[in-house]
Amino acid sequence: QVQLVESGGGSVQPGGSLRLSCVASRITFSIMTMGWYRQAPGKQRELVATIGSGGSTNYADSVKGRFTISRDNAKNTVDLQMNSLKPEDTAVYYCYASFRAANFWGQGTQVTVSS
Repeated sequence: QVQLVESGGGSVQPGGSLRLSCVASRITFSIMTMGWYRQAPGKQRELVATIGSGGSTNYADSVKGRFTISRDNAKNTVDLQMNSLKPEDTAVYYCYASFRAANFWGQGTQVTVSS
């Protein structure tokens, strides 16, 4: 069974930084599109960033210039570096893996941005 395990969430003040990491197991990681989604209370889950098997990236407009997604195929990890965090970035962040019609999700990690 595919496993995606996130880490690195927590609480930070506005303007601060956090780095999320997701380690995948039981998948052929190198062929997967990997990504991060988030869901704030009372809102729908939304795309944050994705990175393709070839390294191409895609970001939500709300995080462009502040967040950076990266992957390490040797370690089966995908990271999300989050800088200049804002209160509206507060959400549960989910790691995501996709290949054709198969989609997989992690259990989520909480990020809280508050003064």
